[in-house]
Amino acid sequence: MSISQPPAIFLMGPTASGKTGVAVELMQHLPVEIISVDSALVYRHMDIGTAKPEADILKVAPHHLIDIIDPTQSYSAAQFRTDALALMADITSRGKIPLLVGGTMLYFKTLQHGLSDLPKADLRLRNEIGERARQNGWPALHAELARLDPETAQRLNPMDSQRVQRALEVCYLSGEPMSVLFGRQNTSSFPYQVFNIALLPNDRSQLHQRIEQRFDVMLSQGVIDEVRWLRENYNLSLAIPSMRCVGYRQVWQYLDGEFDYDTMREKGIIATRQLAKRQLTWLRSTPDLQSFECMDDKLASNVVSYLKPFF
Repeated sequence: MSISQPPAIFLMGPTASGKTGVAVELMQHLPVEIISVDSALVYRHMDIGTAKPEADILKVAPHHLIDIIDPTQSYSAAQFRTDALALMADITSRGKIPLLVGGTMLYFKTLQHGLSDLPKADLRLRNEIGERARQNGWPALHAELARLDPETAQRLNPMDSQRVQRALEVCYLSGEPMSVLFGRQNTSSFPYQVFNIALLPNDRSQLHQRIEQRFDVMLSQGVIDEVRWLRENYNLSLAIPSMRCVGYRQVWQYLDGEFDYDTMREKGIIATRQLAKRQLTWLRSTPDLQSFECMDDKLASNVVSYLKPFF
């Protein structure tokens, strides 16, 4: 393959697939700089529940776009695209290769293909949808979305109130599914030659075991105390995007006494597995994908061996 444009490496995979380890190994062999593509790692003070790389790893492998906003703030795919493009241009100008690492698939798609011309928010309509959700619950609204826009509904958690609300709003305002509008994206040219790398499990049950083990590690490291500290130091609620991150919602509800410890643990693991399923569904539709078995003991060296000849 000849490289006619500056290269960029997209290192993608479901949660717990080993992306950080591979990225750190790539830094030892290629002149790369890491840009995080993760909608949870942007938050300060949310370290344990997001499996944020530890300080010793960040010393040898710094990540851009980690710890950039407070948990009370929001960060959109549009803002990510603006920030990532600026970072990529800077990295390329210094003779290095942008290595974009993460599991927020919408960020990858928005970065490469641009944004759709979606209708602007309508406060009156949003309030109406919110009131219906209060009366009937978000799963009922998600079921309605599944009738209007099955493709979008498939990739959204029924309890992801913000995204379900927005998808319904778009359907009502435009008369078309959001998935159709995304298909007509405003594709400003993406000035990089992308190497799409995916870390995928041949046996999903092995990934599920790793997810369970990692959630237990988070519990042992003190994720409950982390959420308690966040509640005490920030004006937060479950309606805020940061607290809808997988694991944080379940711990919040446990602290509120909605269920016991074992139920919290079970719900957290299930929610993480559901996230991985949505990530895998998205990855299966990604073109020009070079995939690697994420459970292979030689995963990192396999990815390095594949990429080195191109550079």
